[in-house]
Amino acid sequence: MSLNLKAKYEKLITDAFLNEKEATVKMAIPRLEKIVINAGVGDGASDVKLIESMNNDIKNITGQTPVLTKSKKAIATFKLRENQPIGVKVTLRGERMWNFVSQLINVALPRVRDFKGAPLTSFDGRGNYTYGVKEQLIFPTINFDDVKKVRGFDVTFVTSCKSDAKAKLLLTAIGWPFAKPKGK
Repeated sequence: MSLNLKAKYEKLITDAFLNEKEATVKMAIPRLEKIVINAGVGDGASDVKLIESMNNDIKNITGQTPVLTKSKKAIATFKLRENQPIGVKVTLRGERMWNFVSQLINVALPRVRDFKGAPLTSFDGRGNYTYGVKEQLIFPTINFDDVKKVRGFDVTFVTSCKSDAKAKLLLTAIGWPFAKPKGK
């Protein structure tokens, strides 16, 4: 019987952290608080259909409607005006977050050609981890014929950890496929 990712976290991972004395009480156990998906569409300043396309792709991947991100100031060299749409983002919590992580780990990443693991250098120093997806086509919910342009996006795992080491422990326990360090 296979456990879904949230049940695995609640049963196995919390017990492992308590048994290994990483945490003394249940509330001190590191947890995944939210996932933020951000897709910048640079050409979106000139073509609104590209932003609409990425909006639909992120909605199909996450099951949640993204929010438009707009430029904060005008930059003439990029032909960008203030408050012009330049991307989309979505914040996942709860059940949708766990479903997305499960889909990413078990379905999407195995479809990446020559995938050797996620880099260990993408921590921010405060226990959060960002992974860049190079193309949205690795998700089975995306119809290849509907894609106007292949685009990537960033997936940020926001944890309750205060250090990168504990965040790495948490993500490894969840099943995140980190790359093996060179020479080992």
